[in-house]
Amino acid sequence: MGRERHLLMLSLCSALCAVGTLAEGVTPSEALELREEVREMFYHAFNGYLQHAFPLDELRPFSCTGEDTLGGYALTLIDSLDTLALLGDREQFSASIEWIGKNLRFNKTVSVFETTIRVLGGLLSAHLIASDYATGMRVQNYDGQLLHLAEDLAQRLLPAFDTPTGIPFGSVNLMHGVDENESKMTSTAGGGTLTLEFGVLSRLTNNPVYEEVAKKAVHGLWARRSRLNLVGAHINVFTSQWTQRDAGIGTSIDSFYEYLLKAYLLFGDEEYLFMFQEAYKSVMHFLHLDPWYVEVNMDSAVTVWPLFNSLQAFWPGLQVLAGDIGPAIRTHAAFFSVWRKYGFTPEGFNLATFNVQFGQRSYPLRPELAESTYWLFKATRDPWYLDVGRDIVSSLQYGARCPCGYCHIADVESHAKEDRMESFFLAETVKYLWLLFDLAVGPNNIVENGPYKYIFSTEGHLLPASPEISLVNERCSYLGALCWDTGKKKHDMPSSHQEINNSRFHDQAYSGSHARYLNKPSFDSHMKSRDFSLGSSEIIRRPLFLLWQGSCSGLDHGQKFGISYKPEAERTHESQGESQQENDLPQRHSVVLVSDLNVKHAVDYVNDDIKSGSHRGIQSMVQITENEDSEE
Repeated sequence: MGRERHLLMLSLCSALCAVGTLAEGVTPSEALELREEVREMFYHAFNGYLQHAFPLDELRPFSCTGEDTLGGYALTLIDSLDTLALLGDREQFSASIEWIGKNLRFNKTVSVFETTIRVLGGLLSAHLIASDYATGMRVQNYDGQLLHLAEDLAQRLLPAFDTPTGIPFGSVNLMHGVDENESKMTSTAGGGTLTLEFGVLSRLTNNPVYEEVAKKAVHGLWARRSRLNLVGAHINVFTSQWTQRDAGIGTSIDSFYEYLLKAYLLFGDEEYLFMFQEAYKSVMHFLHLDPWYVEVNMDSAVTVWPLFNSLQAFWPGLQVLAGDIGPAIRTHAAFFSVWRKYGFTPEGFNLATFNVQFGQRSYPLRPELAESTYWLFKATRDPWYLDVGRDIVSSLQYGARCPCGYCHIADVESHAKEDRMESFFLAETVKYLWLLFDLAVGPNNIVENGPYKYIFSTEGHLLPASPEISLVNERCSYLGALCWDTGKKKHDMPSSHQEINNSRFHDQAYSGSHARYLNKPSFDSHMKSRDFSLGSSEIIRRPLFLLWQGSCSGLDHGQKFGISYKPEAERTHESQGESQQENDLPQRHSVVLVSDLNVKHAVDYVNDDIKSGSHRGIQSMVQITENEDSEE
């Protein structure tokens, strides 16, 4: 029921919070104007891409030229598909799908992570919209071309997962597989942010292999977490040794946490929820210096990097989905104070000096702050978030607008521009801003008014919680439940573990001849033949719990799912001194739920801290840093 409550919360955010009074200075008519201004921003950049860069990957908006940056996919077109659908542009949506279906080919060396979230996710999202009359954007004569391309692409990505740990290589050649000289180092986000796209593909194609390899990659990372339930930033996919042991919520780790929660919300797999809950508690205990987050050593929790990283700005939005609104409000207010100071958020902002971090002065049109602003407005309907959205739009219009699109900001202090516009500007940044103002004036889009609740991928692609995607695991979830089969006689049990796995993804639509009910005698007989060893790091296969919920009710989640830490033998290199250092750690702030959601109070509180540098968390962090320096 937990997932249902989360999805219901998303619905109630819209149903129970009246639009009412808008932000001071943002009248209803201005909110409408802002929505249309954001629409114009999208088409200024999208049309610039079509006219000057297509079919190359991305636009160079200042020189009005194009470049291939990822794989020669016409990347910006694919990444923009569901934004076109969201805006109701049926003509361009249909024309884009037709061109992609006829012309897209895969033949280069690419990033597994970027290709999955941008291309595979873009194809799947557009397919789900174009093939479904209920979305209002069904494309006439569409015959699943995007899904065929998505499956072809995923097949070409699979060789990257052929590693001892199951964690994929960072890159793969889509014609020849993994190069023999390919680096064995990958980021935690790169290996752990594939579950949504690969899981959706498995459900649409009835082929479980995609979901299985993505989940095995998550297992590979989670099983090698520290005893503090923290993960590092980079890992060797062959030896399983962490090559960068800094734990944070930003660069190289961010979307690992995001997909733990979202995979649970979309698929209902409690294992993901368990991992997220354990990881979230550790983040809030060891990384959270209210309202900021720092990077710490994953083993000792000693602060190593007192930095606000711009990618951290997704976190308040994720906290909204998790139901932890109070910390989300305070952290968002802190992050926005940095935006107001410079007009943009730099890639790095030093929390000890309250200045831009050297070498991290740029703003590459990132969407994370707009994303969290949208989710917080949706959850609270506090009109202050419309002011935030208006400020973001103003900064983009006056600081980043270029002749053919929107330019990266090379330096947030001088506002010097860089001649580049990544595809996520149209896939995410503009999308979240448009959704924010559309929600304010009375939503008219498939996300708010459509037939399903949508989960946003880390690239902002729309993945619906539809029956064929979200209810696969519900069909046999309790004794006597209606299950689906693949042509077997009624009441027949699968003859093997593998047969159960294979049958899970078949017969999405009801067919009376393929229906069967699970009966207890056959269930008990089947259970006696099963091996229930819990000690390995491999997961007990889902059919055990798919067939009969509660069969191991006496076990905790860790035992139930068989998720263990890395073996003790792998820790022999850890010194006794490190263990003692861990025991002597100062306690971090725990998560605190508050009932007072006064955003103005939180903003004023943070602003006072920015001006005076007097925040307790910052003081303690600076003191920790100074002590570390003196010890060295």
